[in-house]
Amino acid sequence: MAAATTLKLTNRSPKQPIKRLPASVELPAGATVEDVKKAIAKQAGIGDFNRIGLSDTTTKKTLKDRRALVADIPAVADAGEILVKDLGTHSPELSYLYCETNRRIGPQIAWRTVFLIEYFGPIPIHAAVIAARPYIFPGGDAPLSNTQWLSFALIVGHFLKREFETAFIHKFSASTMPVFNVFKNSFFYWASFGLLSALSLYWPRSLAATAREPAIDAVGTALCLFGETGNALVHYYLSTLRSAGGTERKIPAGYGFGLVTCPNYMYEVLAWVGIIIVSRDWAVALSIAIGGAQMYIWAKGKEKAYRQEFGDKYKKKRFVMLPGLC
Repeated sequence: MAAATTLKLTNRSPKQPIKRLPASVELPAGATVEDVKKAIAKQAGIGDFNRIGLSDTTTKKTLKDRRALVADIPAVADAGEILVKDLGTHSPELSYLYCETNRRIGPQIAWRTVFLIEYFGPIPIHAAVIAARPYIFPGGDAPLSNTQWLSFALIVGHFLKREFETAFIHKFSASTMPVFNVFKNSFFYWASFGLLSALSLYWPRSLAATAREPAIDAVGTALCLFGETGNALVHYYLSTLRSAGGTERKIPAGYGFGLVTCPNYMYEVLAWVGIIIVSRDWAVALSIAIGGAQMYIWAKGKEKAYRQEFGDKYKKKRFVMLPGLC
């Protein structure tokens, strides 16, 4: 069992030091990174311990796993020292915090809340455009075709699934992000997957409005459901690799991880390809093309992170998102 220890504390940013940072902190046996943050915050008079950023003295790498035992981090345990930074500045009105990369400053909001907001937007937007069809389209009082209703169901079902996963499945490594991200992230989902796609899809003369090929609808629906199911299974599996409240990472296996770095993105693209087949809509295709490009960037970053963190233990992937393509 790890013994109680004393950990030396050093300001990581001499130009922006924590003025009341103690010279050291006493840690009980089995102390975690989060315990260190709480102890420092208490002694330094910082109300929110999430403002405390910790990194080792050798690599300057941020200690992101809040549940990691200090004694199990060689770079910290061997040096007996840790670098400390206040990720924000305190004011009576609100706390302005740096995000983890220190690229943006601003009031913070929970990651989960941001995703709940951005994924929710397309749902009422699609419903509102359908309700307003008689007022915004010539001939908009004509009923929607079966293909348009099917497209509506698949799109809304996708975002309802995302809402459920965000609320009950996903585990986030960071607790907050800048409030600005709500507007930046939501704009894309609400404007592209929401308004643009809805206006194009429910137009009385759209390809979905005049579609008369139920076999194509069936193929697209089957592909969409396959992709959504695979995506949901991967998301649930990933959530089981992290303890409640923890930020530790493990090497994933199965569920498509033998093919690509991020099979959740692979399945999501397949689901949207199915929706494109059903809707026959250019705006839906454009939205997933933009979204797919962003997912590819994230997947490349994830592959790089796996290689850096796990080294030879991780089997390198040639394709990060779509087998044989990218």
